[in-house]
Formats: sequence, C-alpha cells, structure tokens
Amino acid sequence: MTREEFDVYLEKFNGRDYQGFLEYFADTFEMVHVGGSLKSREAVKKFYAFLHAYIKESVIVDRFVSDASTIALEARVRIEGVRELSPETVAASDYPKLKPLAVGQTAVIPQFIHYHLENGKFVKVVCAEL
Repeated sequence: MTREEFDVYLEKFNGRDYQGFLEYFADTFEMVHVGGSLKSREAVKKFYAFLHAYIKESVIVDRFVSDASTIALEARVRIEGVRELSPETVAASDYPKLKPLAVGQTAVIPQFIHYHLENGKFVKVVCAEL
C-alpha cells in the first residue's frame, strides 16, 4: 500500500467514517490496542462509538514504511476530551484499560502502529505506545 492509499484510509478513520475505514480490513482480522483485542467489524464499531462519544481523536503520521505485506508507522495520536470519561464510566465499560479524560483535557500519545496485509487488506493491526 502506498502512502497516498494509506492517507485515504487515514482520512476515513480521522473523519469517523467507520464503514469506510473498515473496508480496508480482511473478513478475518485482529486489531490490538489499549481498548483490547477487536476481531470483528461490529466490535470495532462498538469500541469507537464508545470512545468517540467521549474523545476527539486524530492520528498524525510521522514516519511511514510499507511493502506488499506490511505497513509500519510512527505516529502521534492526539486526543481531546469532549465529554467527561470518568473512572466510573471506564470501570463500567467493556474497555477497562482506557484512561479517564476530562472535558478539554488533551494528550498526544506517540505510537508505533504495525499493519499486516494479505491481498491488500489488513489482517492484523497492533498499536503500541512508544
């Protein structure tokens, strides 16, 4: 996947076009990040619907490398609280590893994101904080 093709995917992700960015995923996949391990389109939509009800999130790519089977990037994930994500809300959610965030609070989280591709589709995505 070229950087230009990836940027189209990223625009869909940053724009909350869940159906659009999920078109880049294979029928069977795994997405691993602080929210846990997500293995279906429904699980991804559920997680991001929850997360984005509380935070505004955008991914900024700093370094990008790709070939036919791999995309590796260093990125900054910028989050901003738009609705209070309290410790109680996190504890009651399906995503207990999330960190609480107050309205207006911002954070920039450096990440390494690794995509495994098969036939041009994502089969595994791993996001790790740097």
